[in-house]
Parts: sequence; structure tokens; C-alpha cells
Amino acid sequence: MKNDLNVTLPPIKDIKPPVEIPDISRWLYWGVIVLGVLVMAVALFFLVRKILSLREENRQKRYLEALHRVEWSDPKKAAYTITHYGRLLATDDRRRELFSQLLPLLERYKYRKAVAPVDEETKRRFELYRQVCDESV
Repeated sequence: MKNDLNVTLPPIKDIKPPVEIPDISRWLYWGVIVLGVLVMAVALFFLVRKILSLREENRQKRYLEALHRVEWSDPKKAAYTITHYGRLLATDDRRRELFSQLLPLLERYKYRKAVAPVDEETKRRFELYRQVCDESV
């Protein structure tokens, strides 16, 4: 073979076909995407869990505030309010026990057309229950 400059070129040796190189970049790309989504999902799960637990504490504080606002001037309404919020706050064994002792005393002021003023024993038991709830919330 000769070119225009009259230079002789050596003969071309056998050229091998292109070798296929394994390309895993697509798998790496999708793996990083999936891993990122999983990390974000786990972070979101713990964030939602934390927010809900704070909400639960706030809910118990609201219930306790409702018990602090109980007015004994209307014994029937007071008995219903204490029963409702007291049941929601009775989550551990000590509070359940105190609430179960308070409940029969409150039954005298519910389900009747006319009720007597609240006696001192009921008020004392309610104050004890409220103090225990104050300590735990």
C-alpha cells in the first residue's frame, strides 16, 4: 500500500472486534434512587410517630385542664365531665384504680332529674385523682 507521499505502510494486522464491557451504571442509579426513597420513608415514619406522640401528650394535658375547670355548682354536669375526661386519663394501673373508686361516687349525681350538692368524700377522691394525674402528665 502506498499513499500519496510514496511512503510504504506496514500491512494492517488483524483487528479484534470490540469487547463488551459490562455496564452496571443503570443498576447503580436505580439502587441509589431506591435507597434514598427508603431512607426518606423511614425518616418520615419516625417524624410522624414523634408528632403523634407529642399530640397525645397535648391531648392528655387538655383533658387534665378540663378536669381543673370542673365547677361543682352544677353537680350533674360536673359528674359527667369528670367521668368523661377521667376515663380518658386513666391509662395506667394507679389511675385506673383511683378512677374505679371515684366512679361509684359520681353515679349518685348522674341519671337523675334533681341531684343534691356534691359531698366532701366525692370532692376529696376527685382531688386525689386529679393530683395523681397531675404527677403523671
